[in-house]
Amino acid sequence: MNRNQLETLLRQHHREAYLWARQCCGFDGEMAKDVVQVAYLKILEGQAKLKEDRNAKTWLFSIIRFTAIDELRKTGKWSGIENQLELVFEDTEIDETNYEALVKRLPKMQQEVLLMVFYHDMTLEQTSEVLQLHIGTVRTHYERGKKRLKEWIEKNKD
Repeated sequence: MNRNQLETLLRQHHREAYLWARQCCGFDGEMAKDVVQVAYLKILEGQAKLKEDRNAKTWLFSIIRFTAIDELRKTGKWSGIENQLELVFEDTEIDETNYEALVKRLPKMQQEVLLMVFYHDMTLEQTSEVLQLHIGTVRTHYERGKKRLKEWIEKNKD
């Protein structure tokens, strides 16, 4: 792709790119702005190149995700998946109308999968490309995340 095509692509997906960066940065809007800017620079300077067989949006989201991870590591806010504990909020009252708060309570990988599918209209296959995970792993996180959200919402409707 030439520079004009890249700029057009970035303009088309800017809003979604920012929202995805925000989600990757723990919903920190200022850090997300920085991440998007760094990701765009990587793309425009040719450090990240789109392979012809990949979906442009999937490629962009992947760059943003890894840029966010780098920024979180620099600030000491990143804990790898291997260090994350699954949090259970059995006795906590949950406002079932505040879905963002519910999603934040999910383990990181379940959050990422559900956000990509529901907020960014990506398929599980595209999500597996962005996260660089096997499709079976993505399906597992997707199903577990949906199940946990459903349980929390149903428990608090009583």
